[in-house]
Amino acid sequence: MNETGAITGVSVAHSRATVDEIEAAGGDGVRATVSDLLARDGVEEAFALQTCNRSEAFVVTDRTIDGAVALESFAPEVRGGAVRRLDHEESLEHLMRVASGLESLVLGEDQIIGQLREAYEESKSAGGIGPVLKDAVTKALHVGERARNETSINEGVVSLGSAAVRLAATEIDLTGGSAVVIGAGEMGMLAARTLDDTPVSDIVVANRTVPNAEFLAEEVDTPADAVSLADLPAVIPDADLVISATGSTEPVVDPDHLADAGRTVCIDIAQPRDIDPAAGDRPGVTLYDIDALEDVTRRTRESREAEARTVEEIIDEELDRILQAYKRKRADDAISAMYAGADRVKAREVDRAVSKLESQGELTDAQRETVEDMADALVGQLLAAPTRSLRDAAGEDDWETIRTALRLFDPEFDTIPDRPGAFAPNHDAAAEFDAPPDSVTEELDD
Repeated sequence: MNETGAITGVSVAHSRATVDEIEAAGGDGVRATVSDLLARDGVEEAFALQTCNRSEAFVVTDRTIDGAVALESFAPEVRGGAVRRLDHEESLEHLMRVASGLESLVLGEDQIIGQLREAYEESKSAGGIGPVLKDAVTKALHVGERARNETSINEGVVSLGSAAVRLAATEIDLTGGSAVVIGAGEMGMLAARTLDDTPVSDIVVANRTVPNAEFLAEEVDTPADAVSLADLPAVIPDADLVISATGSTEPVVDPDHLADAGRTVCIDIAQPRDIDPAAGDRPGVTLYDIDALEDVTRRTRESREAEARTVEEIIDEELDRILQAYKRKRADDAISAMYAGADRVKAREVDRAVSKLESQGELTDAQRETVEDMADALVGQLLAAPTRSLRDAAGEDDWETIRTALRLFDPEFDTIPDRPGAFAPNHDAAAEFDAPPDSVTEELDD
């Protein structure tokens, strides 16, 4: 399999897209997406990543134009501003940033590492992983592990949702407790995910749109149910913890909901408030608002942002390594093509020269060997300087020089990869080294 194909990627993620747009991108799961992409013309490898916050796909092709065409169907109904398209180098860097948590909704969160590994295994089982994407994804996972082992990017509490759970844990024992999360948006999702890592026995997700609540309930491993906001009077009295984060302009929890609740911690992280402040006056009810959480999240966010700069240095280091290795492979492709073309010419012309010499008298084995040695020496000396130039060109990203060499020496040039991130130029004018207009052995006729 080609080890120097170019990666082309597409990303629909939370930083640019809505939840609906993320859901609209891609196919029905990683395997289906990978299988569909592999069926496209020119696609040799494919990888897909689908989480709540992103839907992404990457393909490997000889020509980057083929990669771009293959990915056109990935997000056809998503507005252009929500779609980010990536060339080879951008894809490598993006995967590293994703794995390290720099692209996560919660900076430095750990869950993405497991999601990336799972997506890799699913893509592999669908036949999508070859040498190029194997290097890219395993390098990204390595960067993610380095980021967490060498920095504190994943330490502390950075979201209001996770901070709310931490605060609740200082007030009540969550072991075997029941929690209600009101709202299935970003903050509700983060709160539910954080609760999933605690010893609560069950979670109820309440939302105006029940399917969204059902989606979030399915995302957690803790037993969870989904209800509408109209069901709150029935579920809140049984809760030990209530975290509310809707986008409602009016309170969705009033004091009557908590009249018979007993010991209950309520944390309102909505803006404007979801829980009527008077609810805090009910016996056994402790009510916190967003102001009680911001100091915690601010300190952690500042700390993580400082750590993120160190993570970016790790990414720069690892990206340079994988790009240099890729460039060496690309240069080796060009050099191999150059020597292969020269060897074809050498073999043809040696045969012609030997035939002409034998027509003038039988050659000894030593004479034949002398002719072949001379031809080998000529090839080696003539190509020594171009070999150095091609290695230098790869190191300096001078892909046009490499493409020119491939035009000259490779009769199959139409199948050679483009420079990463560029479209293939017209190959029609390519000259072929092994088809010279005049034989170099014509002088032997004299």
